[in-house]
Amino acid sequence: MKRFNKILVPTDLSEHSRRALSYGCWLAAEENAALIILHVASELDTWQFYTDDLPLPGASGKPWTADRVLAEKSLDLNRFLEPSMYDLKKPAHATKRVALGPVPRQIAVVARENNADLIVMSPRHRRGMRHMLFGSITDTVTRTSPCPVLSLAPVQPSAPWRGELAPLFFPWARRRTQSI
Repeated sequence: MKRFNKILVPTDLSEHSRRALSYGCWLAAEENAALIILHVASELDTWQFYTDDLPLPGASGKPWTADRVLAEKSLDLNRFLEPSMYDLKKPAHATKRVALGPVPRQIAVVARENNADLIVMSPRHRRGMRHMLFGSITDTVTRTSPCPVLSLAPVQPSAPWRGELAPLFFPWARRRTQSI
């Protein structure tokens, strides 16, 4: 079986990605692999305006430079990683990285640049028009990445009606199971 040398864990700083981070740390420790934690800043973040005074309607602000956005996102990533410091001590080598650009493309680029053997992600379960038209980030990364993608879905509770419709449509099944 192939051993993993580098494991990439992209994060969007949500609780869903915290699950992927803890699993990636455990897997990197088990495989004695290097762990790369990636946060991708969207290009839309550079369009946020800032002023020295209070933000007022019509006030002229300046767009953030890319360096400022990367520095802010790096601080956000540090704050996100603080509760996971115990897990981050398990792998032999862990690094963090912040990139700027389209999220799925940057994940694939970083995986290619670092020769990652595995990408560990935990998708959000979104429904709606955007998901139907464009798909999710996990779907896009799975299609475009140079290495396998491990997608960790959260545990879904079973539906309360499960098992109640079968007797309506198949009454013979209930009689047969009761006789056994």
